[in-house]
Amino acid sequence: MRRTTFTALAIALAALPAHAARFQFCWVGNSGYTMEGIIEVPDNLLNTGIITQQDVSAFFIQGYHDGVPIGAWNMRQRTTETTWTLFFDTTNLEFPMGGHFLEQSYQAWNANGEVNDCGPDGFGFNGGNWAQDVCIDNVWIAASSIDPDTPLPVFGMDTEMSCQSVVPLS
Repeated sequence: MRRTTFTALAIALAALPAHAARFQFCWVGNSGYTMEGIIEVPDNLLNTGIITQQDVSAFFIQGYHDGVPIGAWNMRQRTTETTWTLFFDTTNLEFPMGGHFLEQSYQAWNANGEVNDCGPDGFGFNGGNWAQDVCIDNVWIAASSIDPDTPLPVFGMDTEMSCQSVVPLS
């Protein structure tokens, strides 16, 4: 079921105009929390450095806990109250992390710095200066937190990704 939701989104986005580049990404948090996503940017912005949420033509995230879907968010769901800050490096194909807005390394995808405003029945991600973590139903999921400097690269849509959390053996 997990891949079904993500695959359905990838197929839907594939129907969009071809003048945009689509990438996929995978975030692995702590305690079995993971997230898969798709970002689409206009071709003319590739290799131009950092772009923001205003430049993105499509964006979707799907969260999981131990492989079970726990929520999703799409930039089309934005309202005037939605927290939506995104920095994307079109040259290095990564989301700059570290959590500093002025350094363009802060991410707030339907989750503010307190990670508590993703909406009732909502899902969001925050890459702040304390941690990278998720929000479910307006609640910060502290157990999901990982180091704020953990890289978050993107990959071509034809690249096989593994977004499985790793269980320590010792």
